[in-house]
Amino acid sequence: MSTNTMRRAATGVIGLAVAGTLTLTGCKSGNEEVAPAQSSAPAAQPSTPEGYGSAQPSTGASTGGGGAAAPSGGTAKAGQTFKIGEAAQFPFKSGSTTGDITLTVTAVEQGQASDLDALKLGDKVKGMVPYFVRYTVKNVGTTDLSFSSVGHVKGTLSDGSEAQEVSVIGDYAKCPHESLPKGFTNGKTQTGCAIALAPSAQTKVAGAMYWGDPFGLAQGKALYWK
Repeated sequence: MSTNTMRRAATGVIGLAVAGTLTLTGCKSGNEEVAPAQSSAPAAQPSTPEGYGSAQPSTGASTGGGGAAAPSGGTAKAGQTFKIGEAAQFPFKSGSTTGDITLTVTAVEQGQASDLDALKLGDKVKGMVPYFVRYTVKNVGTTDLSFSSVGHVKGTLSDGSEAQEVSVIGDYAKCPHESLPKGFTNGKTQTGCAIALAPSAQTKVAGAMYWGDPFGLAQGKALYWK
């Protein structure tokens, strides 16, 4: 695929729920390859969902492994769970840029299989149902975060395990995700979106998680929404 085509076309990459492992790739040009599968089983998050929040409200913010109520305000802790629409504040790092942001998962919307057609993933997503995880980022620190990238948002299934994800390179109107704009100073906000895949219509994407620095994918190390 040429550089010019890459700039115009959306490219889809499907990741299995294993940290750092890509199992399927798809390009809008139709050139698709299947990467070898790992012998180990996919890593799953605890049954306390890492969640792209679906329609199941929680009773309040809590730690991932227990029911202790999270304090209002302050810095979010690894393993903490939030309601959909509730903001988590934490120190943010993108390359050499550091600051403080709040991240709010605002919705998890079920899509249609046809929503993935533009990504040319073909049979690799046959039977799967896409969900769109909507979120908002706000700069609450003193650092200009211009052009930083806030990614590391994943969907979670009803049992708390990680949903497969589709990373898009290029423009994809159904679920836009861009770097923070120029002049992203204190008080500025931007919306973003991540694509999660349910394995079938019988399984729902029921929550969301953020696993970027200073958090992680290991059990109880991310932030969760449900």
